[in-house]
Amino acid sequence: MTSREIREEFLRFFEARGHRRVHSAPVVPKDDPTLFFTNAGMNQFKDVFLGLGKRDYTRAVDTQKCIRVAGKHNDLEEVGVSPWHHTFLEMLGNWSFGDYFKREAIEWAWELLTEEWGLEKERLWATVFAGDQELGLEADDEAEGLWAQCTDLPAERVLRCGAKDNFWEMGETGPCGPCSELHYYIGDDPSAQARSAGQQGIEAGAGGYVEIWNLVFIQFNREQGSRLQPLPAKHVDTGMGFERICSILQGKSSNYQTDVFLPIIDRVAQLSGREYSGEDAVAMQVIADHVRALTFAIADGAIPSNEGAGYVLRRLLRRAARYGRGLGQQDPFIYKLPATVADQMGAAFPEVVEKCSHVSLVIRAEEESFGTTLDRGLEIFERISQKGDIDGEDAFRLHDTYGFPLDLTQLMARERGLKVDVDGFGEHLEAQRQRARSGDRFKAVEGVGDAIAGEHSRVDGYSELETAARIVLAESDGDGTVRLFLDRTPFYAEAGGQVGDRGKIVGDGFCVEVKSAVRARGGIAHVGRLSEGAGAELVGEVKAQVEASSRLAVARNHTATHLLHEALRRTLGDHVDQMGSLVTPDRLRFDFSHFAAVRPEQLAEIEAMVSERIRADLEVTAFEEDVDAAKQMGARALFGEKYDQRVRVVRIADFSLELCGGIHVSSTGQIGAFDLVSEAGIAAGTRRAEALTGEGATRAARRHRDLVSHMGQLLNAAPEDLPDRVSALLAGNRELERNLVETRRQSAGQDAAELVRAAVEVAGIKVMASRVEVADVASLRDLADGVRQHLGSGAGVLGTVLNGKVSFIAVVTDDLIQGRVIKAGDVVREVAKLAGGSGGGKAHLAQAGGRDPAKLDGALAAVPDIVRDICRIAANRMDA
Repeated sequence: MTSREIREEFLRFFEARGHRRVHSAPVVPKDDPTLFFTNAGMNQFKDVFLGLGKRDYTRAVDTQKCIRVAGKHNDLEEVGVSPWHHTFLEMLGNWSFGDYFKREAIEWAWELLTEEWGLEKERLWATVFAGDQELGLEADDEAEGLWAQCTDLPAERVLRCGAKDNFWEMGETGPCGPCSELHYYIGDDPSAQARSAGQQGIEAGAGGYVEIWNLVFIQFNREQGSRLQPLPAKHVDTGMGFERICSILQGKSSNYQTDVFLPIIDRVAQLSGREYSGEDAVAMQVIADHVRALTFAIADGAIPSNEGAGYVLRRLLRRAARYGRGLGQQDPFIYKLPATVADQMGAAFPEVVEKCSHVSLVIRAEEESFGTTLDRGLEIFERISQKGDIDGEDAFRLHDTYGFPLDLTQLMARERGLKVDVDGFGEHLEAQRQRARSGDRFKAVEGVGDAIAGEHSRVDGYSELETAARIVLAESDGDGTVRLFLDRTPFYAEAGGQVGDRGKIVGDGFCVEVKSAVRARGGIAHVGRLSEGAGAELVGEVKAQVEASSRLAVARNHTATHLLHEALRRTLGDHVDQMGSLVTPDRLRFDFSHFAAVRPEQLAEIEAMVSERIRADLEVTAFEEDVDAAKQMGARALFGEKYDQRVRVVRIADFSLELCGGIHVSSTGQIGAFDLVSEAGIAAGTRRAEALTGEGATRAARRHRDLVSHMGQLLNAAPEDLPDRVSALLAGNRELERNLVETRRQSAGQDAAELVRAAVEVAGIKVMASRVEVADVASLRDLADGVRQHLGSGAGVLGTVLNGKVSFIAVVTDDLIQGRVIKAGDVVREVAKLAGGSGGGKAHLAQAGGRDPAKLDGALAAVPDIVRDICRIAANRMDA
């Protein structure tokens, strides 16, 4: 049975039992600040569990894309080594929202595994919750009894386990409940199983026992203070590891040997010319795993960067690249693998096919920059090593930021006679792992009981600016901020990149200036401050008024964003997708996928296209449609967004069609003016455009005219002559700079000649050492070059104090280098040690630093003795 057949059979099995097949949520959450990545099937349904949202179905089945980079059983170092652990995985799941409960979940799980898929019953084990005195919870006798009633699983293979493994919790607070896990014995001899061995193996995750399915029975709510309360509605949340069940059904001892991974591994072997065996097997497995995570995350809108989810992706890509070098891959190659992932997974997840070229371009750009980063890391090491021994923080920074393995840092340090704080490195590494684990666990920002009971927050359309309403709930905090919830409202709540409406809510004896409207507690919160009626009770009937000028400004910018999106696609190509946006009354920001700076002539074309559509005063309309039908009509969707079954579609005549729930003008002429202010790259493969419309564009044009006029007055030139006038001034400045450099060089030569006259002879070599006063390191280097030139044959050391720190430069002439007598790096290293520093460099010129300015003169005085010792060692070496 192929992996595609296994996935489809699971989905169809539950569809036949009244479950709605739902699409996977994006692996990069758009509306959950508590998670970098979707890490469980329940993430997209957490609002239902918390009582903050509803669905038009009570049973669901799906396969969810998940990324786990830390936490229980997900140590990154185990990925590729362990046969079961991955950064990216699919989670097959069936769900009940207040519908069926334990009996059906257990019956159907057993039926699918043993009757549909034919797993050997004598290899299956189940676990149930054993109870917990500290939690005040009794054992799950109900589930234990159902395994006996609904299946023919022997009682000796139904085990009781503690809360660690068999009590599931969403977070520190929120829905929770006991769970029942199914395990499968993959050992050679089923008759060798015993209850004691099974209990020990299952709890340890060893001995040939593999967890394949977890049935979670959500029946409690954990409140603040750890108190548990029964839920009014009970839910079922199950999760089956797709890769694991594939390995069992295909008779493999490792997930990597299934058809889920082998096509990718075969492609890696083909590209590298290596066999999938021995030490190379682990490298290929790591690369295959990581490229799946990268492909799905980038396809859902993430980009490698230095923070958040992007930082995790960058680490995964560099880790894969390092393993690639072990396979002899010095040049970028990982970017060639997403096509194989798309071939393998595209039937279930069409987005990886649609975005395949984008994913490959992002990965290639990141791979190419990694070589540069590695070189940069070497430069950083040189600077760090000048301080002396490498502390744990610096070693970790080289590892984490520049991809340096610890052993490489240790090797380079040994070459300089330095030590590395390995224990300190380990502490920083563990601290990072702890941060990752805490960031990977769901925290319920709002919990059960936070949803406001009853009907409220009914939105009165998109065109209303004023509504009579009633306060349902009023909240306030210590800084004077109030949050009002109304039974109905004309306010648009922040969503989809568009900020919430501003305005005011007027009641009997009070007025609240609303700064924004946001979604909270299952409704819309109007957030602001009292402008009238301090101390008044915020209750009763009110008038909710949206600020008309702000609403219109937002509408102008939002419609202009749609025009800009389409103009970018028509000018740059169909690969352009929206990666994010911000729409405020003052400006608009639009992030899009593209892999090169937009040329000036293209920017002019884009701006002209948008302006032309504004002047044409095109009609803007909105309507509702089924999401699949809307996409078939050609409506563009936000990159990586998950939509409800019914969606709102915004059409701008025959120019643009997008899924959008925001506020828009009724015709493009209302936008007035459009000014494309800037365009720049913000990440590999992602560009950002910023623009102004309406009054903002008019004000910007006025400021531009004033600026040009002022520059003309300063330079005594007409506006059309300004470019030539500025070019002439810049050319004159460059000539002055060249003259200054030449003057400084000549001065340095004269000073160098004076310094060389004070040289002494040591072991037959002319040696000079002097403290000098210079403006910067560049001047010190110029002076050192002059000393080397005037020495003819010899060695010299210059020292100075710049910004409170000691700097040395040593020079040695070519004849002494060729005779293997002395090198500048050897000299400067010994001199710097006397001032509490270190350094090194090339044979003819080397630089070092020192930490103690008071020791500068003493270090320079020791130069003759240092040169004498180096010459003696060199002579002994040649004699030997």
